[in-house]
Amino acid sequence: MTRNKKSKPADAWRPALLLLLMALCIGIAGWKAVALHVLDRDFLQEEGDARTVRTVPLVANRGLITDRNGEPLAISTPVKSIWADPSEINPRGESIGELARLLELDSGALRTRLEENRGRRFLYLQRHLAPFDAERVLALGIPGVYEQQEYRRFYPHGEITAHLTGFNDIDDNGQEGMERAYNSWLQGVPGSRRVIKDRRGNIIEELNTIELAQPGKDLRLSIDIRLQNLVYRELKSAYLMRKAKAATAVVIDVNTGELLAVANQPSYNPHNKTQIEDLSVTRNRAFTDIYEPGSTMKPFTIAAALESGRFTPDTVIETGNGWMVVAGRTVQDLFGYGTLTTTGVITKSSNVGTSLIAAEIGADPIVDVLERFGFGRAPGTGFPGEQDGVVPEPGRLGRHATAVLSFGYGVSATAVHLAQAYSIFADEGHRKPVSLLKLSEDEIAALPQHRVISPIIARQVVEMLETVVDRSRGGAVTGARIPFYKVAGKTGTSHVVGSSGYEENLHNSLFVGLAPATRPEIVVVVIVNEPKGDEHLGGQVAAPVFSGIAAGAMRILNVPPDDAPRPEPSRRISGQSGAEGLPEL
Repeated sequence: MTRNKKSKPADAWRPALLLLLMALCIGIAGWKAVALHVLDRDFLQEEGDARTVRTVPLVANRGLITDRNGEPLAISTPVKSIWADPSEINPRGESIGELARLLELDSGALRTRLEENRGRRFLYLQRHLAPFDAERVLALGIPGVYEQQEYRRFYPHGEITAHLTGFNDIDDNGQEGMERAYNSWLQGVPGSRRVIKDRRGNIIEELNTIELAQPGKDLRLSIDIRLQNLVYRELKSAYLMRKAKAATAVVIDVNTGELLAVANQPSYNPHNKTQIEDLSVTRNRAFTDIYEPGSTMKPFTIAAALESGRFTPDTVIETGNGWMVVAGRTVQDLFGYGTLTTTGVITKSSNVGTSLIAAEIGADPIVDVLERFGFGRAPGTGFPGEQDGVVPEPGRLGRHATAVLSFGYGVSATAVHLAQAYSIFADEGHRKPVSLLKLSEDEIAALPQHRVISPIIARQVVEMLETVVDRSRGGAVTGARIPFYKVAGKTGTSHVVGSSGYEENLHNSLFVGLAPATRPEIVVVVIVNEPKGDEHLGGQVAAPVFSGIAAGAMRILNVPPDDAPRPEPSRRISGQSGAEGLPEL
């Protein structure tokens, strides 16, 4: 019996230990389950969402740029950009060659790019593809290749409006022109949304929109695209025929100060900026390039003379045989005009005549008139690169400098300066702000009526300018005439400044005209830089361009001929402001 008791196993406690261990494991598993589902639920949910839920941007559509009548000048079209996650792609895969072909890339260069960027999660492969082309790429089913919606700027009128609208960079930020000046206005605000993506980055469910994209605001310019097309065509024809270095034309509305057309040559294609070899073609010369305007400045000398009270339109001025010596230097005319009146000085464009007037009244009144007419300061359109021009200080002008100032040397201005200044003569002495944005009726009604010269003198100057193109009154610039309308205008021919002074054989040819002269509606400025050939005078080169522009403008703007009844100037005012509430520039 004793032997049987001793034969009982010594480890009878083991089943109990095993049961205890099993209970402990069950308890730990239970605790872990509770921790995962209760205590760590939020943390784990966030970690899971981070691997499946994504916040993706909603691209904002850029605002339209239109002409005064709502014709689109710049619009945004939806495009697709192809990007890749290099960490998910095998650069040596067979599909890379086909991918490169569809993207019009070199396959070797593409493989190298993918290998060099293995540590990145985002790499653009091609921007701004047409949706159809993007779908062909995605149809390859290459892991790690995705699409992204963007917008690309399109300019329906191409080079005709390129200098006005400017262009954007690849990220849709304005780089030139009104795209740059009003970038924040046009740009809009991107939004965002939450989506669920699978492991390959495909969106399998849209959860919610976090913030709606706010589209950019539209911008309505003062430009009339019908006039813009006409001006561009006439200017380009002259530019090519004259084999000129450049050319510029501006049309301004006398009644409102709005710019109706601004064109330059040479121009460029805003859709193919990579082909632009000379970046100077992208600048809008009407605002950025300053010139010595030559004889187009003589009306301002005459205005100063009339204001002084020492001269009337009929005052006799003896110009002799067409030359005189001032402070040891010669001033001369093309011909010897002999005895002229003050009006005749404008009609014949006599340098000797204006020099004699300037000697009589001095430099101060001339400079005062120039400054009142807006020379020497930017017109204030807000266009990028707009120049002030130069007006000399009268106290520093000697006798010869005063003489040449009287016929347009020693002072510099842009085409827009000239347009605004001549519109003051056309509007009986009132100066209005120059605008590149369409004005509403309320804005036009509120325009400041700042009179800078008496209406009598303004009308007298316009009458003098009529004689320039009227053969019966001694004028020789018949190339500026247009059928059924009287025209007033002034030619200008100035030497170009070179490395060693004025170049004898290089000129800028100018013409500034008002139409119709009986009640001016528009002012047109034409500048042709360095025309080649035998003709270089403003009356020969620039005046015919004015004629073509003005004749077409009378039809487009529906201006009655001089012998027909004339409606009030407000006839063309319609529509809304170019951009209500725009920030000042």
